[in-house]
Amino acid sequence: MTVVTINDAFIRDLSEIVKTENIKVNEPLNAHTYTQMGGNADVFVTASRYEEVEQVVRFANEHNVPFTLIGNGSNMIIKDGGIRGIVLSLKRLDDIQVEGTRLVAQSGARIIDASREALSHSLSGLEFACGIPGTVGGALFMNAGAYGGEIKDVLTEAVVVDREGNLKTLAAEDLDLSYRTSNIPDNGYIVMEARFDLKEGSYDDIKAVMDDLTFKRESKQPLEYPSCGSVFKRPPGYFAGKLIQDSDLQGKGIGGAEVSKKHAGFIINKDHATATEYIDVIHMVQRTVKDKFGVELEREVKIIGEDPES
Repeated sequence: MTVVTINDAFIRDLSEIVKTENIKVNEPLNAHTYTQMGGNADVFVTASRYEEVEQVVRFANEHNVPFTLIGNGSNMIIKDGGIRGIVLSLKRLDDIQVEGTRLVAQSGARIIDASREALSHSLSGLEFACGIPGTVGGALFMNAGAYGGEIKDVLTEAVVVDREGNLKTLAAEDLDLSYRTSNIPDNGYIVMEARFDLKEGSYDDIKAVMDDLTFKRESKQPLEYPSCGSVFKRPPGYFAGKLIQDSDLQGKGIGGAEVSKKHAGFIINKDHATATEYIDVIHMVQRTVKDKFGVELEREVKIIGEDPES
């Protein structure tokens, strides 16, 4: 386990950048994820301004302290050992603005809310995102998509902070967006805002599409339980959920984690599961599908943090 020294002097120096009330020491991360699992963060910082993000990155570099960014925790699993160093949340950077057919959303805004704001201005292009639970930043990170649409279809630019703490604007093509991936993690970018080019449309037509997609989501997905959403990417030529279903894995689990009976592509936290149990179920599914069909299921969700001390 990585050892990071967090003392009063460290917190005092950090509080010169971020207000003291926005700094939490030894913060439980299960309160910050959709799965309701995960250990503690050494230091949990909530940023309210772009300048704070730039300065916190530089501070972490100067102090040689690990640095981790989280959105609203909808597509990640945090291990039971927690996260060392600084964990930065951008949830307060959630402004959404519409300028003509351009929608500009800050990283911490929910992509669902961006979709709804587009609807309110009769703008088409983000209908597919009306049921995606993540933030705008997280949506760019993995080029989120659903029902035939994806972020790369409508993104024109992104404002990011780089590893050195510098703010820069990048064209969408600079992010190498492809199926459920981008170069954002490899480059260490922190997405601050996204700029989308949408099209004028009929409010009623856009709403009808969103209502239909919402109905499909609510009728097919186990929204009554905590989960990280769809766990696996779609393997070429197959559907992950169908492979899992045909492997007779629905309802199978370890501890409090279980493959959903409602949608085989989801693993739910049915009864106070630990992250270790949840991850073990992921591995069980991958092994079983590989043995039965010879297909490697690749995770769509991100696993971060450290294993608990034994």
